[in-house]
Formats: sequence, C-alpha cells, structure tokens
Amino acid sequence: MKRKYAILVLLMVVLLTACSKNKVEESEPDESNEPEQSEETATNIAPLTGLPVEGEITNRPISVMVNNQIQARPQTGLSNADIVFEILSEASITRFLAIYQSDLPEVVGPVRSAREYYFELAQGYDAIYIHHGAAKFVSQMIKDRGIDYIDGGFHDNDGVLFKRESFRKAPHNSYLQMKAVYDEAEAEGYTINTDIAPLPFVAEGEEISGEAAASVEIAYSNAAGDLVEYRYDETLEKYTRYMGGEQFIELDTEEPILTDNIFIVETEHEVIDDEGRRAVDITSGGNALLIRKGKVETLEWKNENGYIIPVKDGETVGFTPGKTWINIVPTSPGMDQSVQINN
Repeated sequence: MKRKYAILVLLMVVLLTACSKNKVEESEPDESNEPEQSEETATNIAPLTGLPVEGEITNRPISVMVNNQIQARPQTGLSNADIVFEILSEASITRFLAIYQSDLPEVVGPVRSAREYYFELAQGYDAIYIHHGAAKFVSQMIKDRGIDYIDGGFHDNDGVLFKRESFRKAPHNSYLQMKAVYDEAEAEGYTINTDIAPLPFVAEGEEISGEAAASVEIAYSNAAGDLVEYRYDETLEKYTRYMGGEQFIELDTEEPILTDNIFIVETEHEVIDDEGRRAVDITSGGNALLIRKGKVETLEWKNENGYIIPVKDGETVGFTPGKTWINIVPTSPGMDQSVQINN
C-alpha cells in the first residue's frame, strides 16, 4: 500500500512539473522561430531611380517614343517615367524616349515614330521599344538588329494597345494602353522579366558638389518656343520643366512634370536625309552637365554597358535618387552657346 501511494505521489509531481514547464513556454515564446530583423526590414530599391519600392522589381523596362510637338502638349504619362531622354528628331523639334519600370501609368502618349538612336538607347536599358510607325529603312534596322519592339502602326486604334483620341488630330492622337504591353510582348516571344544593373546613385547624406543652379535653359534653336527650362523648387528639392515659357503638366491631372536630376550631354549630330532625320552619337562620350539639388557640376558622360552616365576624372558620379531627364544637345553650337545656368 505504501509503495502504491509513493508511486501515485511521484506521478503527481511529474505532471505538475510538466504543466509548469508548458506555462513557461507559453509565456516566453522561443525567439529562435522569429524572423531576423534584417529580413523583416529589407528594402527593395528600384534600379533606375534608386528609390525604395514595395516588392521586388523584376518587370522589364518599357520605353515609349513620346511626341513633343506643340499639338501634342500636354502629354500623358511623362511624370511616371523613371528616365526621359530628350533629343532632336528633325529640324528644331525634340522627341522623348520615356523609360518606365518602377511606376507604370495606364496611358502614355501621344506616341510617334522611331529613330535609330532612340531604339539604340532603349536596347542599352534592356527596354521593350514602343513606337508608332517608322521610315522603311529604320524599320529594317530594328528588325536586322533584333530589337524587341512593338509598332503602333500594326495596332493602330485597336483599342487594346493603341487608341486614337478624338480631342486631337492625327498624328498627335495615338495613345499607348500600358496594361496590354506585357501581354503583347509575350505574344511576340519577348522576355518580360529581367534583372538589370542599377544606375549609380549618391549615398544617403552624401554632399552634392557644384555651383548654384536656380534654373537651367537649353536652346534647341533660336525660336523662343523651342527653349527648354527647368526651375528649381527649394521646398520640393526638385526641378519643374517648362518649354516655350509654358509649364509642362500632365494632361489629365494638370500636375507639373518634376525631376530630381537633369543630365545634359553634348554629342555629334548629323542630318542624314532630306526629311531632316539625324544620326546621333550615343557611344563616344563627351562634355556634360549634371544638375541636382539646386547645383550644377561640370563633368563628362560615357556610355557604360548601354547606360548614359556621368563621370569625373574617369570615376563614376552618382545621380540623386529619383527621376532623371537626360537632354542630349549637338556639339554644334555646343553647350557653351545652347545651355545657360542661372544662379
């Protein structure tokens, strides 16, 4: 009897010890199962803006030829572009190559025809090249060089990829429907995911060098209507774009077009036909101005693996994280005569 009683007491002690242990485990969870702080707070950075974004960016960039004739202004979707190139197309008319990856608008346009140096730039940024029409010899170049492209001429006003708007007249009324681009690209057999190298950006807190630049003027001709201007907003720490004295805005929202970087590069231009089309050298490098945070720095530019980037004494100079507009100007008359910095 005593032996049975002793065994019963022993069982009760074991049960009480186990219960006590379970309560401790419930009140003090095992920290080894918690995610590491670095994983929890990891931030994804957009490769073409240097800005933090939600989720990993793996979508391939989309580049669009955007009309800049006065009949096409204000445009749609320019404020969403990570990078915008502005280059002369013919005569004193400039055209944009807008590159999108981190922020895809629903609509972009008006869309215009292709040029060789624009699709070369698109290829350098591994972007799908979207245009509406092209001269026969340019279309042949695109095919011969294996450019991944979508031509609005084959989708004119189909309501899926391109839509002709009634409030403007052709050829200034063709608008890209961005949501359909990746589906069409896949149908064409193009890759729609990529892992592109990031642009160079300054580190957080790094001091920006240079002289004061309250505004920047770029004259693509002697006509007042062709004068491009960027004005610095000290509150936003960004530049607002103007052309011909008119502020650039989004068509639907009337929000101003802003940029964090203005990169002006000088290179050779050559007229190649009776229509005034040009060949533009985007590979050799040359003189450049980088404007950021209200300051301008005299540098050089180079084409590094397809990217147009600033350099000084052979060393890469970083952009400020944010949007970038790259203005390409001819060596004749050159930046000394066509660019004015006001402090």
